[in-house]
This record gives sequence, C-alpha cells and structure tokens, in this order.
Amino acid sequence: MIKKISDLTEATDAKETDIVCMVDLGNGETKKITFGTLLKSIIPKSAAAHNGIYRGKNITSLFYDGTLSEQIAAGTFDDIFIGDYIIGKVSNRKYIVADLNYRLHCGDIECTTPHVLMVPERIMGTAKMNDTNITTGAYEGSKMHTEYLIPFKTIIQNDFETNHILSHQDVLTNAVTDGKSSAWAWYETTVELMSESMVYGHNAWGAHHGYETGNNKSQLSLFKLKPETIIVLNDAGQRYWYWLRDVVSSSNFAGVGNGGYASSGSASDSGGVRPAFLIH
Repeated sequence: MIKKISDLTEATDAKETDIVCMVDLGNGETKKITFGTLLKSIIPKSAAAHNGIYRGKNITSLFYDGTLSEQIAAGTFDDIFIGDYIIGKVSNRKYIVADLNYRLHCGDIECTTPHVLMVPERIMGTAKMNDTNITTGAYEGSKMHTEYLIPFKTIIQNDFETNHILSHQDVLTNAVTDGKSSAWAWYETTVELMSESMVYGHNAWGAHHGYETGNNKSQLSLFKLKPETIIVLNDAGQRYWYWLRDVVSSSNFAGVGNGGYASSGSASDSGGVRPAFLIH
C-alpha cells in the first residue's frame, strides 16, 4: 500500500512494509521507500543525529546476526536509535539503547571504538552498597563495586557475550574525607552503576561534584528524550528505587527514588541495581 507521510500520523497506522512517497526538493524527483526504512533514509548516518531521536524498536535479531556490530564499527549506526532494545540471549531481560558514542575519545587511554551505551529496562535485582552504613573507599572501594555487582555483570556478559562488551577507561571515586569523595583514578571497566550526571544531567546529592562527575559528562540521551524512563520497575511490576554511584555523606550513596526523584539511601539498604555498559 502506498501512503503519504502525512497519512502516517500515528505509529499504529504504519506498517514496516507500507510504502511512502518522498519528494527531493533539489530535483523534484519522487522516491518510494518503505516506512521501515524512512528514518534511515532521511536522518544522517551518525551517532550525533541518532542520539536525537527516540524510536523504541526491537533490534534483537539485528544484534545477534551481526548487522548491528557492523553498523556500530562503521560509526554509521544505520538502524540504531535511542529507545531501541535488545532482549538478552540467556536472561530474556530487555536492555535499552541509552546513548551512542557516549565515551568516544574519553579516558586517559583514549576510547576510539564506536559503541552503544545500554541500560536494563528494569532493575536486575537488589543489593547493598556496603554491609554497614559507611562510604569509606567511595564507589570503587564499596562492596557493591568489588563484590555485589559481579553476579549482575555475569548476567550481562552471558546475554551479550564478552567479545561484544567494550572494556574502557572510566573515572571512579576511591576515597572519602568528611563525608565527601576526595580522590579518584582511571580504571579499566565494563559494567558499572550510573551516576547522577548520567541520569539527571547534573549532580544533586553528590557531596563533591567535581570528583563525582568524572568522566560522565552529560545526561544520557534516553533520559533526555524520554524522562519517564528514569523510573523503573522490579520484576514484580512495581516501581522501585535504585542505586547511583555518587557519595552523599559518610553513610549514604545517591539513588533514584521510585518516583523518579533524586534521592539517597543508607549504604546498607537493599536498593535496585541498574548498571550501564557499552557494546560494540
């Protein structure tokens, strides 16, 4: 069926196989393309352009057949937009495209590999930041980072396979003085909790903003384009709060409240785990 773009006013009207007509204003020629390739036809093939569009398409098959990896490596991201998602091969969890090339050219060892930053749609489970209400050692020295995050990393590695997860350099805080982060270093990493700046675009409760911002220079495109995705559910379908990695005080780390608000919790509280990672 041939339709005009103006006819496709609602997503439910359009099918991937519908043909739409486009007029090239430069030469007056009319092109016929399927609706499924419309975005790819009119949007430049770049991370910057695709970071500005929320789509929400299932791209699972394209990932597992290698198509997405080829597009990412080329830096074109042809069929990858914010909000698109991949279903994990083993866990069947839904992972959402949150940003493209977020860490490109960053790091004390420069990241030169094009990549996609992913976050799980729901919390993957719950864990403590520390066994007691302390923030000694900041995020890098926390029990969350050294022990409790490991099972969640394993789930992600099994879902995406280790060779598709990009190891990269990131700034992690590693010391606390008077309830504030007081030191950081570059670490080679794969899967980590998000920070306040990644979720909200700024620090809220983080007690020493320079140390906490680190390499997380801006809000993720997903949360900018569709702020309600900041709020997540647990596997029971209930809204649930989750940890962020910023130190708030000598006893608290930052978090996202179950209503989406910036919050904090005592380090020994059991909070949701919603980490971020890069694929290529």
